This record gives sequence, C-alpha cells and structure tokens, in this order.
Amino acid sequence: MDSPVAIFKKEEAVPSASNPVVGEKGRKRSFPAGLWTKCPSCQHVMFTKTLRENFSVCSKCNFHFILGAWDRIETLIDPKSFKETETGFETLDPLQFKAVRPYLEKLKQDQKKTGLKEACVVGSGEISGIPVAFGVTDSRFIMGSMGSVVGEKITRLVEYATEKKRPLVIVSGSGGGARMYEGVLSLMQMAKTSSAIARFQKTHLPFLSILTNPTMGGVMASFASLGDVIIAEPGALLGFAGPRVIEQTIRQKLPPDFQTSEFLLDHGMIDLVIDRKELKKMIKLLLEYFT
Repeated sequence: MDSPVAIFKKEEAVPSASNPVVGEKGRKRSFPAGLWTKCPSCQHVMFTKTLRENFSVCSKCNFHFILGAWDRIETLIDPKSFKETETGFETLDPLQFKAVRPYLEKLKQDQKKTGLKEACVVGSGEISGIPVAFGVTDSRFIMGSMGSVVGEKITRLVEYATEKKRPLVIVSGSGGGARMYEGVLSLMQMAKTSSAIARFQKTHLPFLSILTNPTMGGVMASFASLGDVIIAEPGALLGFAGPRVIEQTIRQKLPPDFQTSEFLLDHGMIDLVIDRKELKKMIKLLLEYFT
C-alpha cells in the first residue's frame, strides 16, 4: 500500500494567489486569493468555503473566528425576517481627535473595510419564529467600541423592545469598550444604555446577552453584563481592563486562562458557554422558557 502523500509539507507551502504551488512539470498553479484560511489557534488550514459552512468554527480545535455583524445576523435570525432600524445616524468628531490618523479618517477607513456605517447594527426579526429586538456590535469596526452613535442605537433598540414588549437579544463583540476618540461623550453611553436596560427589566421580558471574542471595557461594564442570562462563546476574551494592565496594577501573575469564557463561567460571572453551532437552539429554548 502506497504511503499517504502530504498535501503541504510545511506552513509556507499553503497555496495562495501570492504563493502558487509548482506542479511536477514545473508549471505554477495559482489559486484565487481567500481560497484557504489558516486557524490562528492550531494552524490548521482549511477551505474558506468549508469554514463558513461550519459557522466559521475551526473543525480541528473548535476555535471560533470573529464574525461580522451581518454574518452574525445570518446565523441567528430567521431568513428574510430581519428589518434594520436606526440607520440614519452619523458619527461626528466633537473633539477634533488626532492620533496616528484623524478620527474621521479612521471612520472612513473602517466603513470601507466593513461596509458598515458604524460598529453596531440593530433591528427586529425572528429567532426560530419568536419575534425579538436584536442588536449586534462588530469588532472589525474600531474594535466594536461604543461611541455616541453605538450607544444611541443600542438605547433605541432597548426602548423599542420595551415599547413593543419584545424579548431583547444583543450580541456583543467589543474589544475597544468606550471609544476614546469621543472622550466623556462615549463614557456617557454606559449610563444611558444601562438606564434603558433598567427600564426594560420592568416589562419582565428576557434580555439575553451574548458575549463573543472580544467583549471588554465599557461595553462589558454596561449593557453586556446586564442580561437576565449571559451566554458566551468558547474561548472568548471577556473583562474590563486587559490582563497586562491588571498584572502591572496588582503586581501578581494571573492564571493562564484568566478572562476567558470558561474562567468566568467557573467563577459565576456568566451563565453558559455555548458553541456557535448550538447558540440559536439555546436562544430559542431560553426564549420559550421565559416567555
């Protein structure tokens, strides 16, 4: 029996548009860009199409890739049921903030990169036939940070859920917390969104908060941590300040799994850790139980 032939001998042999594989007769076989994706956790290489069909979860190590806002909506909301709202808001530059590049330039760059106007999409839809108010933040857009527009859209979503008596589901992916480009105006959004959640809780309808990698800073310290049930995806980075900042402050070495979903579950900070492929089923089960 012939021994199996390795498709790729070493990491740099992974085919790509810039790195074609040379055939037996010396002819280069080029591959379209984006055909393959390498898992950043285990280095496993897979077809991008196959990865997407698996909910953007590595089939070898279960690493959960970051999903954009509309991909997230596609995985959780019933087809053709989502109606986006609060689309007319535009971010301004109240502080005329300039760092490596001006704030407005950074906004335009991320708008072009993601196809979004801002780091948040909100609206109404159905999850397994159950009407919900649904929002999602996108970590690809200035790290999903919460500026004035994101805070306003989340607040209006919560107010819509309160008025229409609909369960509330928010998926958070915000590694940036409050947006430093807007100073205290971004910090105000923490109080505004939390106040809206407090008013919503008087309806006795469920608020399911879904935490994805990463959810940090002012978002984690406000609406993301106020869910009646808090669910996280496996291996997500969750917390307020980053591990390096905490170590420098308390001058102690932190556990290796500190601020992961599993660590927070073990310490009672969240309620469930659910694989992405099972998330919609769990949301349906919880909504049916609470409503």
